Amino acid sequence: MPLPPLLLLADSSPLFWRVEGRPFLDFVRVHTGADLRVPPVRAAYLGASNGDAPEFYEIFTAAMEGIGITRCRSIPAAPSAQDLEWLKDADVILLAGGNPRVGWDAFQAHGVDTLLRERHQAGAVLMGVSAGAMHLGTGAWCEDLPEEGEPFPVLGLTPFLIGVHEPADWPGLRLAVRRMGLPTRGLGIPHGGGVLLHADGSVEPVRQPVVDMSLDVEGRLHESLLLPPAEPYRGEPPNTPVDRRQLQ
Repeated sequence: MPLPPLLLLADSSPLFWRVEGRPFLDFVRVHTGADLRVPPVRAAYLGASNGDAPEFYEIFTAAMEGIGITRCRSIPAAPSAQDLEWLKDADVILLAGGNPRVGWDAFQAHGVDTLLRERHQAGAVLMGVSAGAMHLGTGAWCEDLPEEGEPFPVLGLTPFLIGVHEPADWPGLRLAVRRMGLPTRGLGIPHGGGVLLHADGSVEPVRQPVVDMSLDVEGRLHESLLLPPAEPYRGEPPNTPVDRRQLQ
Protein backbone atom coordinates (compact mmCIF):
# COMPACT_ATOMS: atom_id res chain seq x y z
CA MET A 1 0.00 0.00 0.00
CA PRO A 2 1.36 3.49 -0.83
CA LEU A 3 1.97 5.87 2.03
CA PRO A 4 -0.85 8.36 2.68
CA PRO A 5 -0.31 11.94 1.52
CA LEU A 6 1.17 14.56 3.80
CA LEU A 7 -1.17 17.47 4.46
CA LEU A 8 0.49 20.89 4.80
CA LEU A 9 -1.68 23.86 5.77
CA ALA A 10 -1.00 27.57 6.16
CA ASP A 11 -3.62 27.76 8.93
CA SER A 12 -6.28 25.55 10.48
CA SER A 13 -9.30 26.66 8.41
CA PRO A 14 -9.03 23.82 5.81
CA LEU A 15 -9.44 21.32 8.67
CA PHE A 16 -13.13 22.26 8.61
CA TRP A 17 -13.56 22.65 4.86
CA ARG A 18 -16.47 20.72 3.35
CA VAL A 19 -16.76 19.66 -0.27
CA GLU A 20 -20.32 19.03 -1.43
CA GLY A 21 -21.32 18.51 2.17
CA ARG A 22 -18.53 16.06 2.89
CA PRO A 23 -15.56 16.92 5.18
CA PHE A 24 -12.36 17.37 3.21
CA LEU A 25 -10.60 15.49 6.04
CA ASP A 26 -12.54 12.36 5.15
CA PHE A 27 -9.36 11.22 3.38
CA VAL A 28 -7.86 10.78 6.86
CA ARG A 29 -10.70 8.47 7.86
CA VAL A 30 -10.29 6.50 4.62
CA HIS A 31 -6.52 6.05 4.95
CA THR A 32 -6.64 5.01 8.60
CA GLY A 33 -9.57 2.64 8.12
CA ALA A 34 -11.27 4.46 10.98
CA ASP A 35 -14.67 2.92 10.29
CA LEU A 36 -13.34 -0.62 10.77
CA ARG A 37 -10.51 -0.23 13.28
CA VAL A 38 -10.62 -2.08 16.61
CA PRO A 39 -9.37 -0.49 18.80
CA PRO A 40 -10.34 2.89 17.35
CA VAL A 41 -7.88 5.19 15.61
CA ARG A 42 -5.48 7.17 17.78
CA ALA A 43 -4.77 10.83 17.01
CA ALA A 44 -1.90 12.88 18.43
CA TYR A 45 -1.46 16.65 18.55
CA LEU A 46 1.99 18.22 18.97
CA GLY A 47 1.72 21.76 20.32
CA ALA A 48 5.35 22.43 21.20
CA SER A 49 5.62 25.27 18.68
CA ASN A 50 2.86 27.28 20.36
CA GLY A 51 3.73 26.52 23.98
CA ASP A 52 1.03 23.82 24.22
CA ALA A 53 -1.75 26.42 24.20
CA PRO A 54 -4.95 24.48 25.01
CA GLU A 55 -7.19 26.49 22.69
CA PHE A 56 -5.32 25.19 19.64
CA TYR A 57 -5.65 21.61 20.83
CA GLU A 58 -9.40 22.20 21.05
CA ILE A 59 -9.41 23.17 17.36
CA PHE A 60 -7.70 19.85 16.57
CA THR A 61 -10.15 17.74 18.58
CA ALA A 62 -13.09 19.52 16.95
CA ALA A 63 -11.69 18.75 13.49
CA MET A 64 -11.15 15.11 14.43
CA GLU A 65 -14.66 14.77 15.86
CA GLY A 66 -15.96 15.99 12.50
CA ILE A 67 -14.65 12.79 10.89
CA GLY A 68 -15.53 10.47 13.79
CA ILE A 69 -12.12 10.28 15.49
CA THR A 70 -12.44 10.80 19.24
CA ARG A 71 -9.34 9.12 20.75
CA CYS A 72 -7.08 12.19 20.81
CA ARG A 73 -4.15 13.16 23.00
CA SER A 74 -2.11 16.34 23.27
CA ILE A 75 1.61 15.50 23.36
CA PRO A 76 3.36 18.33 25.24
CA ALA A 77 6.75 19.86 24.47
CA ALA A 78 8.26 17.78 27.28
CA PRO A 79 6.39 14.48 26.83
CA SER A 80 6.05 11.79 29.48
CA ALA A 81 6.75 8.13 28.81
CA GLN A 82 2.99 7.63 28.38
CA ASP A 83 2.83 10.48 25.87
CA LEU A 84 5.61 8.92 23.79
CA GLU A 85 3.92 5.53 23.90
CA TRP A 86 0.76 7.12 22.53
CA LEU A 87 2.73 8.83 19.78
CA LYS A 88 4.46 5.55 18.84
CA ASP A 89 1.06 4.06 17.97
CA ALA A 90 -0.70 7.18 16.64
CA ASP A 91 -2.51 6.80 13.32
CA VAL A 92 -3.03 10.55 12.83
CA ILE A 93 -0.51 13.20 13.92
CA LEU A 94 -0.82 16.97 13.65
CA LEU A 95 2.16 19.29 14.08
CA ALA A 96 0.81 22.64 15.24
CA GLY A 97 1.80 26.17 14.33
CA GLY A 98 3.75 28.71 16.32
CA ASN A 99 7.50 29.26 16.47
CA PRO A 100 9.24 26.71 14.22
CA ARG A 101 12.57 26.91 16.07
CA VAL A 102 10.98 26.39 19.49
CA GLY A 103 8.94 23.45 18.26
CA TRP A 104 11.84 21.79 16.47
CA ASP A 105 14.18 22.12 19.45
CA ALA A 106 11.56 20.42 21.63
CA PHE A 107 11.09 17.59 19.13
CA GLN A 108 14.82 16.90 19.00
CA ALA A 109 15.28 17.14 22.75
CA HIS A 110 12.86 14.26 23.36
CA GLY A 111 13.29 12.06 20.29
CA VAL A 112 9.96 13.11 18.81
CA ASP A 113 11.60 13.84 15.44
CA THR A 114 12.67 10.18 15.16
CA LEU A 115 9.20 8.96 16.12
CA LEU A 116 7.58 11.19 13.50
CA ARG A 117 9.75 9.75 10.74
CA GLU A 118 8.97 6.23 11.94
CA ARG A 119 5.23 6.87 12.07
CA HIS A 120 5.28 8.32 8.56
CA GLN A 121 7.01 5.23 7.19
CA ALA A 122 4.51 3.05 9.07
CA GLY A 123 1.62 4.71 7.24
CA ALA A 124 0.32 7.23 9.76
CA VAL A 125 -1.32 10.36 8.37
CA LEU A 126 0.85 13.40 9.19
CA MET A 127 -0.49 16.93 9.00
CA GLY A 128 1.28 20.22 9.63
CA VAL A 129 -0.22 23.64 10.25
CA SER A 130 1.92 26.77 9.67
CA ALA A 131 5.20 26.06 11.52
CA GLY A 132 4.17 22.40 11.58
CA ALA A 133 3.94 22.42 7.78
CA MET A 134 7.47 23.85 7.64
CA HIS A 135 8.68 21.03 9.90
CA LEU A 136 7.58 18.43 7.35
CA GLY A 137 9.80 19.97 4.66
CA THR A 138 13.55 20.18 4.21
CA GLY A 139 14.17 23.32 6.25
CA ALA A 140 12.48 25.91 8.43
CA TRP A 141 13.14 29.46 9.51
CA CYS A 142 11.66 32.13 11.73
CA GLU A 143 10.48 35.52 10.50
CA ASP A 144 13.97 36.71 9.65
CA LEU A 145 16.76 34.52 8.35
CA PRO A 146 20.19 35.45 9.73
CA GLU A 147 22.43 37.55 7.51
CA GLU A 148 24.42 34.43 6.79
CA GLY A 149 23.33 30.82 6.92
CA GLU A 150 20.53 28.62 5.72
CA PRO A 151 17.18 27.43 7.06
CA PHE A 152 17.71 24.86 9.80
CA PRO A 153 17.10 21.23 8.75
CA VAL A 154 13.87 19.59 9.86
CA LEU A 155 12.05 16.30 9.13
CA GLY A 156 12.65 16.24 5.39
CA LEU A 157 9.60 14.08 4.67
CA THR A 158 9.06 16.05 1.47
CA PRO A 159 11.77 17.52 -0.81
CA PHE A 160 10.48 21.10 -0.54
CA LEU A 161 11.01 24.14 1.59
CA ILE A 162 7.58 25.19 2.80
CA GLY A 163 6.59 28.84 3.14
CA VAL A 164 3.29 29.75 4.81
CA HIS A 165 1.04 32.83 4.84
CA GLU A 166 3.72 35.32 3.81
CA PRO A 167 3.16 38.58 1.89
CA ALA A 168 2.23 38.12 -1.75
CA ASP A 169 5.84 38.32 -3.00
CA TRP A 170 6.98 35.57 -0.60
CA PRO A 171 10.14 37.30 0.71
CA GLY A 172 11.02 34.65 3.29
CA LEU A 173 10.58 31.73 0.94
CA ARG A 174 12.51 33.48 -1.82
CA LEU A 175 15.45 34.09 0.49
CA ALA A 176 15.33 30.56 1.91
CA VAL A 177 15.39 28.97 -1.56
CA ARG A 178 18.35 31.16 -2.57
CA ARG A 179 20.22 30.38 0.63
CA MET A 180 19.74 26.63 0.19
CA GLY A 181 20.74 26.69 -3.49
CA LEU A 182 20.28 23.90 -6.02
CA PRO A 183 18.39 21.58 -6.10
CA THR A 184 16.11 23.24 -3.55
CA ARG A 185 12.46 23.83 -4.43
CA GLY A 186 9.95 25.80 -2.43
CA LEU A 187 6.18 25.80 -2.10
CA GLY A 188 4.39 28.93 -0.88
CA ILE A 189 1.02 28.24 0.76
CA PRO A 190 -1.25 31.27 1.31
CA HIS A 191 -3.80 31.88 4.07
CA GLY A 192 -6.68 29.45 3.86
CA GLY A 193 -4.76 27.08 1.63
CA GLY A 194 -2.81 23.89 1.82
CA VAL A 195 -1.03 21.19 -0.11
CA LEU A 196 -1.44 17.43 -0.30
CA LEU A 197 1.93 15.84 -1.07
CA HIS A 198 1.29 12.38 -2.45
CA ALA A 199 3.59 9.39 -2.24
CA ASP A 200 3.98 9.38 -6.02
CA GLY A 201 5.58 12.83 -5.90
CA SER A 202 2.55 14.77 -7.07
CA VAL A 203 1.57 18.06 -5.46
CA GLU A 204 -2.11 18.92 -5.00
CA PRO A 205 -3.03 22.45 -3.89
CA VAL A 206 -5.92 22.64 -1.43
CA ARG A 207 -8.47 25.48 -1.71
CA GLN A 208 -5.95 28.10 -2.86
CA PRO A 209 -3.30 28.37 -5.61
CA VAL A 210 0.21 27.55 -4.42
CA VAL A 211 3.47 29.13 -5.58
CA ASP A 212 6.24 26.80 -6.78
CA MET A 213 9.78 28.24 -6.64
CA SER A 214 13.05 26.86 -7.96
CA LEU A 215 16.53 27.99 -9.01
CA ASP A 216 18.20 27.32 -12.34
CA VAL A 217 21.91 26.54 -12.74
CA GLU A 218 22.67 30.23 -13.16
CA GLY A 219 21.04 31.11 -9.85
CA ARG A 220 17.91 32.68 -11.30
CA LEU A 221 14.70 32.18 -9.36
CA HIS A 222 11.69 30.84 -11.25
CA GLU A 223 8.09 30.81 -10.07
CA SER A 224 4.93 29.12 -11.27
CA LEU A 225 1.42 28.96 -9.90
CA LEU A 226 -0.16 25.59 -9.12
CA LEU A 227 -3.95 25.55 -9.16
CA PRO A 228 -6.25 23.34 -7.07
CA PRO A 229 -7.78 20.43 -9.00
CA ALA A 230 -11.39 20.54 -10.11
CA GLU A 231 -12.27 17.75 -7.69
CA PRO A 232 -10.38 17.67 -4.36
CA TYR A 233 -8.75 14.46 -3.22
CA ARG A 234 -10.90 12.27 -0.98
CA GLY A 235 -8.75 9.24 -0.38
CA GLU A 236 -10.38 7.02 -2.97
CA PRO A 237 -8.60 3.88 -4.21
CA PRO A 238 -5.59 4.44 -6.50
CA ASN A 239 -7.50 3.56 -9.69
CA THR A 240 -9.89 6.48 -9.19
CA PRO A 241 -8.94 9.34 -11.56
CA VAL A 242 -7.74 12.36 -9.63
CA ASP A 243 -6.70 15.63 -11.25
CA ARG A 244 -3.35 16.44 -9.60
CA ARG A 245 -0.57 18.84 -10.45
CA GLN A 246 2.63 16.93 -11.07
CA LEU A 247 5.87 18.84 -10.61
CA GLN A 248 8.40 17.70 -13.18
